Amino acid sequence: MDSAYHEALERLFARTGGAWRLGLERVAELLSRLGDPHRRYPVFHIAGTNGKGSTVATLDALLRGAGRKVGRYTSPHLVDFAERVVVNGEPMSHAAITEWLVTHEPLLTELGATFFEATTAMALSHFANEAVDVAIIEVGLGGRLDATNIVEPIAAAVTQIGFDHLEFLGDTLEAIAGEKAGIFKPGAAAVVGDTRPAIRDMLQARAEGVGSGPVLVTGRDWQVDDIVVDAQGTSFTLAVADGAGHHTRRLTTPLVGQFQAHNASVALALLRSAGGPWAEIERNASRYLADVRIAGRFHRSPPWLFDVAHNPDGAATVVANLLAVGVPHPLTAVVCVLRDKDWRGILQAVSRAAERILVTMAPTAPANRTWNLDDVMAWAEAEGLPVQRYDDFDRALSEAQVGAATVLVTGSFHTVGDAMERLQVDPLAR
Repeated sequence: MDSAYHEALERLFARTGGAWRLGLERVAELLSRLGDPHRRYPVFHIAGTNGKGSTVATLDALLRGAGRKVGRYTSPHLVDFAERVVVNGEPMSHAAITEWLVTHEPLLTELGATFFEATTAMALSHFANEAVDVAIIEVGLGGRLDATNIVEPIAAAVTQIGFDHLEFLGDTLEAIAGEKAGIFKPGAAAVVGDTRPAIRDMLQARAEGVGSGPVLVTGRDWQVDDIVVDAQGTSFTLAVADGAGHHTRRLTTPLVGQFQAHNASVALALLRSAGGPWAEIERNASRYLADVRIAGRFHRSPPWLFDVAHNPDGAATVVANLLAVGVPHPLTAVVCVLRDKDWRGILQAVSRAAERILVTMAPTAPANRTWNLDDVMAWAEAEGLPVQRYDDFDRALSEAQVGAATVLVTGSFHTVGDAMERLQVDPLAR
């Protein structure tokens, strides 16, 4: 990493200090001063607790497969900050990031822009400079007050809702869903991807209440059935309702997991809802789905397997996928979880697949969020789990390979990113 890039990022990350400051006033002013770059291309906007990353990746592959020049903005990154801002699979260059940050630092300081506001503005500006045909924007936190909600999308989707960031979004699924539904806009298409009837109905009502249209809802406007997960990915039957009845087809995504069928279906619904040439891309989806890739989610680079699962549900999904794919055993898991996550639930889930679990410390984990390995070991011993402790991350990676046919690295973005960097695994490689 060159020194100018490193210094520019250090100053950018310094903007993460202090309390979260959600709201759109600063980013609106910032983008106005930059000439409103986000108004120069159509946008698909995606929120949700689970599945939004896979939905973004699927939509990206579909649009690129159809020949569109696609900007993709996601967070967080695994190895390199530049992974967040990508055009047709190519991350924004270090030189371009450095130049943008240095040039606009006085403006960022004048407005008091946060880290995420500055990064969002940079991404939206880069897409305009690159003259993308379309941009896919992933919400950072929540939806209603997230900096990305400055965009006026042609279509927006909310994927599955779960408990996360309770201090900002509320402590019930309904409250969290209400925040995420804030990305639905008047006159823009809306897609409801949550599969639970109560949450689904609430999201639909919110979309219709603000005047979104058309509004497509899973279980009503499309149905996913006959899901089969194996080493090649996930196959499913998609039934789409229209005025002439239901049209069914068999599709396959290379992403592994039962819920990847639903995530793919949300991406397809976004294209249908946008209509016109976008819907034509959806009709040809089977040509392009094979190119879907997502970094850090059941990401295989034998003998290594990486997954950023950071809650028990995510870990349980990883275990289900391991069983469905039939990876070689013995399996050793390298695990580091942030203190404020349910590490007990994660370790319980991982223990159902791993013969051996090595708990460790990811070097980039924030000091104020690192888990206490004394507590972890005491709990694991009481539970009778096959857990060993290696405080040094590099030693944990080395020891994990001894006698293992597969090594799973999981627990957080920090854990997976730090491992990928040391093992020289490119998150964006196809």
